[in-house]
Amino acid sequence: MPFKAKAKSRHHIPRQKRRITNWPEYDASLKRRGDLLVWVSEDVIAGWKAQPRTTPGGQPVYSPLAIQTALSLRAVFRMPLRQTEGLLGSILSLLDLALDVPDHTTLSRRGKSLKVPRAPRVSKSTGPIHLIVDSTGLKFHGPGEWTFEKHGTKRRKSWRALHIATNAETGEIVAHLLTAKEVDDAMAVAPLLDQIDEPIAAFLGDGAYDRESVTATLAQRHPQAAIIVPPRKDAVLSEQAQTDPTQRDKHLLEIAKHGRSAWQKHSGYTIRSRVENSIGRFKQVLGEALRSQTDENQVTEIDIAIHVLNRMLALGRPHSVRTA
Repeated sequence: MPFKAKAKSRHHIPRQKRRITNWPEYDASLKRRGDLLVWVSEDVIAGWKAQPRTTPGGQPVYSPLAIQTALSLRAVFRMPLRQTEGLLGSILSLLDLALDVPDHTTLSRRGKSLKVPRAPRVSKSTGPIHLIVDSTGLKFHGPGEWTFEKHGTKRRKSWRALHIATNAETGEIVAHLLTAKEVDDAMAVAPLLDQIDEPIAAFLGDGAYDRESVTATLAQRHPQAAIIVPPRKDAVLSEQAQTDPTQRDKHLLEIAKHGRSAWQKHSGYTIRSRVENSIGRFKQVLGEALRSQTDENQVTEIDIAIHVLNRMLALGRPHSVRTA
């Protein structure tokens, strides 16, 4: 059933039933997500200490990989920095390794400038990808929350927007951006495309991406990409619709002739729900709020979270078939 089609009467429509065909492999991958040796591997131990510095300044004790590993454990097990320090110390002790453990202040300070590399791709695409974009809000305990608890004043919402782009075939998050809540979805399209090296066959998004700026950006960078975005209800045809219709004009004409539900099925818009699956997986596995307070740490926290989520996906993902 297309997304939001006949929303008022959808409670009468029975939900689809699906069966996972690779359950033993997927079950093993779920267990491996909690395996400490997945996150603290031999490569991490070998590269724990920082390389000698060749420029003037203080010599760091821990390598960026060590800081990233500690922050990854924090994300996986949803712990504050102090508890992360204790967990990492116990892991190194159990492994009988004489390595120093970064304290919570070091993790916070080094996290501001940490560059997180991309996780290994789940599978290399053989051709252009279908890119699905969406955004969600992440709350954090900023000054507004503290003011309310301390003085009982009016509560102010403190939250930031997370924009993500998902590969429709693999489910991997291939681009992401953390912005202030004032940045709308259309404004985040160009920074997301900057992070993608593969050619794009189709760009899918909800009505928030029905903007001229989005169309112009895609036409400049990926002129062959199909833009599958539902036009607004009050949308009108362009002046050249009769002679040289744009992709948006074609969508409007098909919706007017066959209806929005039929257009969603025919255009392939129904797969847009996969990016919502990515958002749901993000919040279920990693939480619905940011733990860091400063902008720099929040950016690093999201980089770590996306890296962790893609790495979990690389361990194994379910393959299902519809049964009813």
